[in-house]
Amino acid sequence: MKWTLAALLLITSTVLVSSTQSPFTQRDKAFYADEATINFVRPGLVFKILGHEIAADGTVKVRFRITDPKGVPLEREGINTPGPVSTSFILAYLPNDGNHWRTYTTRLKTSTWPPTAGKQARQSSADSGGSYQKVADGEYIYTFGTKLPANYDKTATHAISLYGNRNLSEFELGVNYATDNYYFVPDGSAVKRVRQVITTESCNKCHEDLRFHGGSRKGMDNCILCHSPAYTIGNTTVQNINPETGNTIDMTVMIHKIHMGANLPSVRAGQPYRIVGFGNNVADYSKIGMPSGANNCQWCHVEKNDKAAQKDAWLSNPTRAACGSCHDNVNFATGENHLGIIQVSDNQCKNCHIPQGELDFDASILGAHITEQNSSLVRGAVAKIERIENAQPGKKPVITFSLKDRAGNPMAISDLIPGAGRGRLAFTLAPLDVDYGLNFGTATTKGYVNETVTVTSVTGTPGLYTYTMNTAIPADAKGTWTIALEGRTDEKVLEGTLKERVIEVNIPNDVKYVSVDGSPVQARRVVTTTATCNQCHARLSFHGENRNEIDNCVICHNPSMTDAARRPAAQAPPESINMATMIHRIHTGEEQPRDYTIYGFGNVPHNYNHVLLPPPATGASCTLCHVNNSQQAPSKGVLAVTDPRGWLNPVQPTAAACLGCHASREAASHALAHTTTLGESCGVCHGPNATYSVNKVHAQ
Repeated sequence: MKWTLAALLLITSTVLVSSTQSPFTQRDKAFYADEATINFVRPGLVFKILGHEIAADGTVKVRFRITDPKGVPLEREGINTPGPVSTSFILAYLPNDGNHWRTYTTRLKTSTWPPTAGKQARQSSADSGGSYQKVADGEYIYTFGTKLPANYDKTATHAISLYGNRNLSEFELGVNYATDNYYFVPDGSAVKRVRQVITTESCNKCHEDLRFHGGSRKGMDNCILCHSPAYTIGNTTVQNINPETGNTIDMTVMIHKIHMGANLPSVRAGQPYRIVGFGNNVADYSKIGMPSGANNCQWCHVEKNDKAAQKDAWLSNPTRAACGSCHDNVNFATGENHLGIIQVSDNQCKNCHIPQGELDFDASILGAHITEQNSSLVRGAVAKIERIENAQPGKKPVITFSLKDRAGNPMAISDLIPGAGRGRLAFTLAPLDVDYGLNFGTATTKGYVNETVTVTSVTGTPGLYTYTMNTAIPADAKGTWTIALEGRTDEKVLEGTLKERVIEVNIPNDVKYVSVDGSPVQARRVVTTTATCNQCHARLSFHGENRNEIDNCVICHNPSMTDAARRPAAQAPPESINMATMIHRIHTGEEQPRDYTIYGFGNVPHNYNHVLLPPPATGASCTLCHVNNSQQAPSKGVLAVTDPRGWLNPVQPTAAACLGCHASREAASHALAHTTTLGESCGVCHGPNATYSVNKVHAQ
């Protein structure tokens, strides 16, 4: 076999120096390095596999190149160019009669985890025993220690994956990671078959930059080479399992179970779902809650997955392994929890589980996994604030709003709010002076009032109604005020059938700003957006489907609010529910050194100590949620935050945001030491251009 690709010309370092476009973003440590350091170190890491060669005895060689992002060659050993580069190789093939990769490169793993010490399993692995040959600046040939078997299939697609890292810690530039995947057919024909059900782009909606096992193995195409169901050694097929737990590490099963987590029938029955990894680190996924919804298959298989070669496999090829990974209380061998139907193979699955049937909530794949909000059976409602009048000091605002169903037909208020139903429409009134939470509202709704509409409290005809608020704007009011609309419908579908159910359907919130004194309207600052939240949450909706827009959330989750109204007296003191404080504490729950429990409707406690951002995203991944560089210090907020369970109470706005994640006593002491009667001085060191700017200290 000849080299399949010719080596490309290397770009000289002159190109790097003369280029004005940085390949780095604010998330990279290199973004903040000075020009001299950049030109000397040339941070970043790019692998490119150039070709392969297979000898008659099965010896495989791969030629590859190591460069920085500008194409300047790097030395593997890190002697003449800064930072040693580690490289590892996987060799695999895709059987012509199978849908999953099988690796030639394997290892025998022996459990040292005490409960199963000594148990062994053959797993996919990087190659070992190979050798390197330098052939040019930045170019090498790696000869695999693993040889192809004599009967290897020369017509099957083969893959070589190169992954590794470049350690630049001594230059304070962190560790750079890279992966490159290369496909070929040994007989020289074109590659016609690959496996790609999910793309990395789909994963990165939540995971930011998909990489695991220390960071070197990047992207789904690399993951699935090793995380296959089984592989063949000689004439023996062995299952790909975690020897410590006995659980398969096949991607199809593992990834469904991980994301199903707390909703797995087996977990609900008391059996934890765990995988034991490097150093006997036990990863327990039993508390994982998929923010987009465990039933929302489309979130991974459709959204940003349109480029996957087998993007429709989940619809067209249902299998016991895929379906049984989430529905793990189904016993296909006995028919238990499968209507008594025994399933000895996957051949009959698609006969009942067709892609889409005639009704939502049927046995079809789409029907069984339809999210209730998206069901075609619900009428839904769309309400919009059309006009606000009388929004003046001392007067009660008069709100004219439209009310239609999702099809655009006028809706009667009595259809939305039936006598015995839970349909709801409400308006929130709040003053906005940079922050919400000022002297307005009630003892339990500080900074705002919320009024629920009744059928008799509005005037108008189907499609257009007017509501006069019971609350007057104070006589001394000034500036901008906010009026927000929220609500939900309450609908019974498939009535009279065994599939009958009641669905609460949220009404998209509508938030309007008005000036009560003729001054220019000042909308609230934008820290994040609903669209940003929905990158993971798919459909942000809380409080009984009533609230679904960030601009509405921040009215109530203001600096003055705590959970005092819902928290039992025996559990005092109350907890802050200010948005910046609350959201940071929730999303870094597992990293927090403190308990974070909020009491909600019905005085029910909600604990977030197990929550973490989807790895490798961490609390330092500020831009995963923030927009407009709003993570930068100082905070644009001005009100001190009431935080009875915090180290500081009240806590100033910038410290409140930072201490939401950095919850230690030492961090609070640091914030206190830089707060005087004149205010916070955080921006001196942590401002956008300061030595320890927020972006810089959170870069990777």
